[in-house]
Amino acid sequence: MKQITRSNVVAALLSFNGGFVDTAGFLGLAGLFTAHVTGNFVTLGAALVHGSHGIVGKILALPEFILIIALARLAGTVLRAHKLPAMQILLGVKVAFLLAFFLLAVRYGPFPDANTPMALLTGFAGVAAMAMQNAVQRVHMASLPPSTMMTGSTVQVTLDAVDLMTGAKPETRPQVRTRFGRLALAICFFAIGCGVAAVMYVYVGFWCLALSVVVGLAASVIRVEEGVPA
Repeated sequence: MKQITRSNVVAALLSFNGGFVDTAGFLGLAGLFTAHVTGNFVTLGAALVHGSHGIVGKILALPEFILIIALARLAGTVLRAHKLPAMQILLGVKVAFLLAFFLLAVRYGPFPDANTPMALLTGFAGVAAMAMQNAVQRVHMASLPPSTMMTGSTVQVTLDAVDLMTGAKPETRPQVRTRFGRLALAICFFAIGCGVAAVMYVYVGFWCLALSVVVGLAASVIRVEEGVPA
C-alpha cells in the first residue's frame, strides 16, 4: 500500500507539471505546446493562415521531441547495462531541462517574436523537458496514467464511469474502479496545473516556471519501483 501511495503521488505531480508547463509555454511562446505534439500541428496551421509568430518553433518542436525521446531510450539502455538507476537519473535530466527553461524564459522573456533565437532556445528547453518526462514515464513507469495526453484518459475514464454505474461484471469491477481512480486523478491534476499556470502567468509571467522545477524535483526524488501500478 505504501508503494502504491507513492506512485499515486508521482502520477499526480507529473500530471500537474504536464498541464502547468504546457500552459505556461503556450501563453509565453506564441502558442507553442511543450508537451502536446498534436496541438503544435493545429497551432502551426493557424499560424500559417494568420501569419502569426512562432511558426519556426512549432515546425522544429516535433523533430526535437523525437530526438530527445530517442536519446532518452538509448541513455536508459546504457544506464541499466551499467546497473545505474536509469529512471532517477533521467528524471534528474528532465529537471535540469525545466531549470534551463525557467532561467532562459526569465532572463530573455517575454518574447514579442517567438521566432528569435533566444525564444526558440527557451522553447526547446521546455520541449526537451516534456519529451523526457514522456519517455521516462512510457518506458519506466508505464503503469502510471499518461501525464500529458488527456484525450485517451478522458475517453477511458468516461467508459469506466458508465460501466461502474450500469453494472460492470463483479470479477472486473475492482480493476475498473482502480483504473477509473488513477485516470481521474491524473486528469484532475493536469487541469489544476493548467489553471494554476494561467493564473500565475498573469501575475508573475515566466517566474511561474519556478514552481514547475520544484514539482519536477519532488517527483524525481520519490522512489517508485518500475512497473508498480498507480
